[in-house]
Amino acid sequence: MTYAYLFKYIIIGDTGVGKSCLLLQFTDKRFQPVHDLTIGVEFGARMVNIDGKQIKLQIWDTAGQESFRSITRSYYRGAAGALLVYDITRRETFNHLTSWLEDARQHSSSNMVIMLIGNKSDLESRRDVKREEGEAFAREHGLIFMETSAKTACNVEEAFINTAKEIYRKIQQGLFDVHNEVRKGRSAGRARCGGSCL
Repeated sequence: MTYAYLFKYIIIGDTGVGKSCLLLQFTDKRFQPVHDLTIGVEFGARMVNIDGKQIKLQIWDTAGQESFRSITRSYYRGAAGALLVYDITRRETFNHLTSWLEDARQHSSSNMVIMLIGNKSDLESRRDVKREEGEAFAREHGLIFMETSAKTACNVEEAFINTAKEIYRKIQQGLFDVHNEVRKGRSAGRARCGGSCL
């Protein structure tokens, strides 16, 4: 299937926050309650329609363990969007956001769109991080914010698509180099990619 653009996403955050579950819910519309720890990176893709254009999302789900951080860093290159995920029931995953954000900003394009996601909103009774705290962190760092539940699929679709909409908006404004962070069309993408793509 042909597409107008290819957007590369990277999903980052501590281990166990639900990164793989978000990807699975978005690409396969299913929830897997027991998920093996991601080793290195996992990959998923899906077509979406933004403003009448077919856009392919190429999504890299990274391992949250510290030992994989150096591998994860190499996947920031060429990413147009990042989903930075924490678990609303685990305060420490929220406390580590600054470190993840520094990593993302250091190793990626300055125009990369970052969506902050407070996952596991279905576990309201076990909430450890208030919604207002997530909103305040996003405001302070210029991020988009949403709370999601990979289990119930609440806001999962919106998180991925709203990120794509923001990337598309930046392309229209000329802030993204479509030959670099965003690839245009299938054949053009292959030709420009050369051997440097991960």
